[in-house]
Amino acid sequence: MKKIGLTGGIGAGKSVVARIILAMGYPVYFSDERAKELTSQHPDIRRELTNLLGKEIYRDGKLDRGKMAALIFEDDTIREGVNKIIHPVVRKDFSDWAVKQGSDLVFNEAAILFETGAYKRFNANVLVTAPMELRLQRVMNRDNVTREEVLRRIDKQWHDDLKRPLADHVILNDERTPLIVQVEQMLEQLK
Repeated sequence: MKKIGLTGGIGAGKSVVARIILAMGYPVYFSDERAKELTSQHPDIRRELTNLLGKEIYRDGKLDRGKMAALIFEDDTIREGVNKIIHPVVRKDFSDWAVKQGSDLVFNEAAILFETGAYKRFNANVLVTAPMELRLQRVMNRDNVTREEVLRRIDKQWHDDLKRPLADHVILNDERTPLIVQVEQMLEQLK
């Protein structure tokens, strides 16, 4: 079984590509979605996040995601601390999940594979890219946030120029170049 990392900057469309891969019959582990579940359910994560961020980070037993996001985007030390708490649990969860899939290729969709060094754990990595203006518009529309807020988030991630040399495959999601053809070509090369 080959484990494939799938990533892209905010608004690039990695989730769209992940859903295409899933529709083509390949299992996809959605790291960000699973991490959200684990931050609410996993006792070690809950305990350590409370120790790092204070008891008020959980309200009525649920993680205050807005508060945590604000803290993460404002303070690099807090972001690194949160990542050190959550990422090892998510990595183990992915490994346990992958073994059960019974597929030659399994994909792990995650936002910051390169930034965390997690890309080294995969047999290959796929980077989804899109023009900056399109990314900004997508996130502004999706999250109902300002251009400045999106730019602040983008600045917390590596730029595509740093990611491209580390990627084995690059998919352009510019709403002009056919995505399905690119995904099919990538899958053929990975087999």
